Amino acid sequence: MPRPEVLDRIREAEQEADEIVDEAERDREERISDAHAEAEEIREAAREEAETDAEARLESAREKIETERETILEEGQQAREDLEASAQERTEDVIDHVTDLFEEAVHAQT
Repeated sequence: MPRPEVLDRIREAEQEADEIVDEAERDREERISDAHAEAEEIREAAREEAETDAEARLESAREKIETERETILEEGQQAREDLEASAQERTEDVIDHVTDLFEEAVHAQT
């Protein structure tokens, strides 16, 4: 093969190699870009899932707190009613006692 033909074939081979390298570089960049986009989608999905889970836990805690609040209020109401009943019973005893003391004081003055 004459030298000019060999040089032409070498140049063609180098050009093909350059094209292959360029194509591989573009493919690499595209894959990297796709991987970054996919990673961002995964992060966003994980963030949304975490927020949803946090909201569910918060709602559950609120419901538990409300239940406990209602129980405490009911217990407080019952304790109040018991105290009122006890005070009412003692009121009559106190009235009788004060009346007795008054009568004794009146009799003591006479």
